[in-house]
Amino acid sequence: MQHLCKAANLDWEIDSARTESYHIGEKPHFESQRVCKENGIEIGHLHARKFIHSDFKQFDRIYAMSTDVLAEMKLIAGNYWEEDKIQLFLDVEQETKGQSVKDPWYGPPSGYDEVYAVIEKGCRAILKKYHTNDLL
Repeated sequence: MQHLCKAANLDWEIDSARTESYHIGEKPHFESQRVCKENGIEIGHLHARKFIHSDFKQFDRIYAMSTDVLAEMKLIAGNYWEEDKIQLFLDVEQETKGQSVKDPWYGPPSGYDEVYAVIEKGCRAILKKYHTNDLL
């Protein structure tokens, strides 16, 4: 998303967080780094952080990659929960509404390529929804 925002000359603040505690502080999975690098994006400098309730105050929109993560975010957010700020990532397109992004962790390396394509398509749909630009 940061890569697409930069290409569209947008200064949107983009961040990523996880709801589970494991891998906090670690770099992205080596297969994620590989597929991004093959697509001209460097993510090796990123480190995992935990989703916190105040993310609802900091961000205008929040996207959950899966239904179980959405449920966990609601628990973490508690009184900070804002229904109108959050949705499933794949809800941005009608044909994938209600679906979760598949986790490629336990599958073959090609799963990371497939998930990259799904995420890029979703990011482009989000940008088209909130910004008009010929680059999209």
